[in-house]
Amino acid sequence: MLPIAERWFESRRIDDDVTLLWEPHVVPLMRCNIWHVRGRDRDLVIDTGMGVASLREAARHLFGKSVTAVATHTHIDHIGGHHEFEHTLVHEIEADNLRHPKDRGALLGSILGPDFARKMAAWGYPFEGDLITAIPFAGYNAATYALKDSVVTETVVEGDVIDLGDRRFEVLHLPGHSPGSIGLWEAATGTLFSGDAIYDGPLLDEIGGADIPTYVRTMKRLRELPVNVVHAGHDPSFGRARLVELADAYLAKRA
Repeated sequence: MLPIAERWFESRRIDDDVTLLWEPHVVPLMRCNIWHVRGRDRDLVIDTGMGVASLREAARHLFGKSVTAVATHTHIDHIGGHHEFEHTLVHEIEADNLRHPKDRGALLGSILGPDFARKMAAWGYPFEGDLITAIPFAGYNAATYALKDSVVTETVVEGDVIDLGDRRFEVLHLPGHSPGSIGLWEAATGTLFSGDAIYDGPLLDEIGGADIPTYVRTMKRLRELPVNVVHAGHDPSFGRARLVELADAYLAKRA
């Protein structure tokens, strides 16, 4: 029996406009960084986690105006809460998978099976058992977990601009981890929300939909980006020096 979590989400204010939320009772492999970015005219929530519990309810104090839920890509750990938002944004290549996810997901090792654990261990994410270490409330049935369909209201491609009124983010198409992976780049501040294109952990480029030669091209592009800070889809944020180290390590691995 899994214990009941006191609360499902934790949060930390990064600066006046950016808040990080995460699900501490989801194992690190699937623990997505959920970014809330405050703008003058609308806010962004960049990725929404696993959808085990309601993100909208937990973070209602942050969502005081129009909110766009951005999917940096449509893997299950990034779009679980998108169905709770009236306005969503995703690259056009992966829009159908946000509307009707092909992989509805699972939380329990008994459903995922041993092959899943073996693959994850081989890719640098060993774990045993389930993808969660607690349940969000009494009576929650983890065996029935499944991603829900989401409405898609905005599709984007390379070069599109997301205007918050006082902040502008350019859409960078960063395929390799998935075909429609995107980053949000704010040139004025050197801020990149990178999704899973790059993060400070083992990068997954052999999963379904990934493509190594494409990922190499994306990594070369990222290496030249004049970032001040990268807020990634997993693990801690980092600066340009670490970006270069991570990119060089990946390129050396796949040389």
